Amino acid sequence: MLEQVILYTIILAFLITVFLSPLFIPFLKRLKFGQSIREEGPKSHQKKSGTPTMGGIMILLSIIVTTIFMTNQFSNMTVETYLLLMVTIGFGILGFLDDFIKVVMKRNLGLTSKQKLFGQIIIAAVFYFIYHSYGMPTTITIPVVNYSIELGWLYVLFIIFWLVGFSNAVNLTDGLDGLLSGTAAIAFGAYAVLAWYQDQFDIAIFGVAVVGAVLGFLVFNAHPAKVFMGDTGSLALGGAIATMSILTNLELLLVIIGGIFVIETLSVIIQVVSFKATGKRVFRMSPLHHHYELSGWSEWRVVVTFWTVGLLFAALGIYIEVWL
Repeated sequence: MLEQVILYTIILAFLITVFLSPLFIPFLKRLKFGQSIREEGPKSHQKKSGTPTMGGIMILLSIIVTTIFMTNQFSNMTVETYLLLMVTIGFGILGFLDDFIKVVMKRNLGLTSKQKLFGQIIIAAVFYFIYHSYGMPTTITIPVVNYSIELGWLYVLFIIFWLVGFSNAVNLTDGLDGLLSGTAAIAFGAYAVLAWYQDQFDIAIFGVAVVGAVLGFLVFNAHPAKVFMGDTGSLALGGAIATMSILTNLELLLVIIGGIFVIETLSVIIQVVSFKATGKRVFRMSPLHHHYELSGWSEWRVVVTFWTVGLLFAALGIYIEVWL
């Protein structure tokens, strides 16, 4: 029965996104919600200017509808389900505001960094308040050695750091056609497997709903992309994967399963620190996927390579948790 629920969840989420896209993409075009490409980005990306963005709305609708419908088919909505949806929608709204300012108000940088950070912290704080009020654990477990550390009140700082950090890390990864759609499907799939292994079936259902939604989106987002998810999608996915790691009490394992997101973020940090300290750049351009583009790799080659590495990271994370 549960296996069927999981299968039907992926199929339903996939189909919702696939059916919504041909209706939604022309609508975005009519509204002239086209992506503005940064001048300092790779020159090859200039031809993508005007491609409809904010496609993350389709992903969010698919996730919300599928999760609520399939969870109620299997059992009842749990606190974990509500928390996952709350964070996903919260970060999605924040991303939508960022996208709206970019494409409608023609401010290419969107929300200021302070405005975005403030919104992320508020969502993370609300999540912690609800999480703590239900007496959920405030420990983090170190993978491999399975050693747990009780953080107590410091856990709220960890929650804020984790949600803000990974929402931004996933956002940075959304730079090539299909790159984030594929890597997100892999990471969420891995956490869905681990949630299943822990008998947290409501979290598993949410995870596979995301997998189905982003794979449906990938049909239209693969190179050459007909639509971009924008910050509406990427910030929501980042907040959601961080929340899944918290609710499964496998927070630190996300550093491995979401290794691509971590590496992309580190490449930006290294580039900025190196340039400020020495005036020299370590990479041709950051995030890392742009470095390989400018090194002569085709966009598709970069994306497939990152998918493959992401799959290896996910397999390693599952192996560490299940077999070690």
